[in-house]
Amino acid sequence: MIGQAVLPTPELVFEPLLPELVLVVFAMAGLLYEALAKRTEAVVHLSIGLVGVVLAGGTSLWLWDWDGPATVLGDAVSADRFAVLARLLLLVVAALGLLLGHQYFARSGDEQRGEFTPLLLFATSGMTLIVASADLILTFLALEILSLALYVLTGLTGRRAANEAAMKYFLLGAFSSAFFLYGVAMAYGATGTTKIAAMALALTGTGEAQALAVLGFALLAVGFAFKVSAAPFHMWTPDVYQGAPTPITAFMSAATKVAAFGALIRVLDVAFQALAWDWAPVVWGLAAASVVIGSILAIAQTNVKRMLAYSSIAHAGFILTGLTAAGSAGIRAAMFYLVAYAAMTVGAFGTVMVVSGRGEKRTRIGDYTGLARTNPIAAALMTLFLLSLAGIPPTAGFIAKVNVFSAAIDAGYWVLALIGVVTSVAAAFFYLRVIVLMYMQEPEPAAPSLTEKVGIGAENSATAILAIPAAATLLLGVFPGVIVGIIRDASVLRW
Repeated sequence: MIGQAVLPTPELVFEPLLPELVLVVFAMAGLLYEALAKRTEAVVHLSIGLVGVVLAGGTSLWLWDWDGPATVLGDAVSADRFAVLARLLLLVVAALGLLLGHQYFARSGDEQRGEFTPLLLFATSGMTLIVASADLILTFLALEILSLALYVLTGLTGRRAANEAAMKYFLLGAFSSAFFLYGVAMAYGATGTTKIAAMALALTGTGEAQALAVLGFALLAVGFAFKVSAAPFHMWTPDVYQGAPTPITAFMSAATKVAAFGALIRVLDVAFQALAWDWAPVVWGLAAASVVIGSILAIAQTNVKRMLAYSSIAHAGFILTGLTAAGSAGIRAAMFYLVAYAAMTVGAFGTVMVVSGRGEKRTRIGDYTGLARTNPIAAALMTLFLLSLAGIPPTAGFIAKVNVFSAAIDAGYWVLALIGVVTSVAAAFFYLRVIVLMYMQEPEPAAPSLTEKVGIGAENSATAILAIPAAATLLLGVFPGVIVGIIRDASVLRW
């Protein structure tokens, strides 16, 4: 009508969303197969999942040289190389999660769940979307997509411990989502927009709404801190990691951190770039609390999964240590750490899955006594991953810690780097304790060998899967340059 305002409609460019669309299509295909087939086969579900992940990875690689606009769909989705690299890392973790999950459920036929693959693909689609999100509303939607799928995956087996873990994860996750939404509201009130690039422009050169913007960031930080298991918002982590099926714990511990940190990096270094001096102390405090609490509480654990859960809290602090350096230096340090962490934590939990046999029976630290004699391959793999988590050369964990400490020192936060170094030395105790048990003590007389517990075929298959993160852990520790150039190209955020 004449005189009536016409709302502008954004140009519909869907190419940067192809990875998510592929994952969702294959997830729905898996659901339809489970619902319509008279008799489903686990290998078919695995094939559907792996094909979807591979195709999503191919579309992500194609986007590496994307010459279109920096953001599409009304500036809601970013099409930069940072998003591509984060997606590829998430897809690799998803593929390993699918393979480990297939092994886990195959050895426990009464616990097979056809919805495992579709749910994991849905969770991965939310994770890949959040790292490319250029709008806080889309960030929240992606956060809920990945969270809802993970809640169900956590309680997938129906065991009491898994159900309790899923309920705790759901309740605390809803609580953190409320903080995140309040943060979005405050950021909108300060800038008049939820677009990350527009927020950056609105906060540049003006001090009128900075106090409200800082409050918005503080609330957003609570939501992000929950997802990355940063102290003091880590309460859910040990119980959920212990109660969830081990392959799901492996996927969740690595992929969720990559996704949440990817979104946090974009919020810090784009949306709130002008307020770096204001948010840096918040990140400093979260980092210091995480490394101290995670490292100290891990010492007292008697369950390997809980020990690794507290270890993940400490590692969240190390990544935050690198992010105290605003700009590309902090992004490079954090991204290298995320790559290394993904490899070593998936490998560590994968080895826990193999040692535990059927179900979740052998997850006490005492169960690793004499493992080098009952199964030297599993002991060697666990040793490699634990040494990397401890930051001992020549592993990827050592290079990753050097990078984040260097970035923090260059930014002037040498005290935080010193705290990280001291806690790393203290944390080496609980990693080396497991290694000592495996190699320097005799196994219990009644302890069955690994092949007796899971079968030699299952053992060989699991070992072949774990060889991938093991090779990555060693390669990045000896030749970090193979990925440094890629990370450098991806550390420039387009907006």
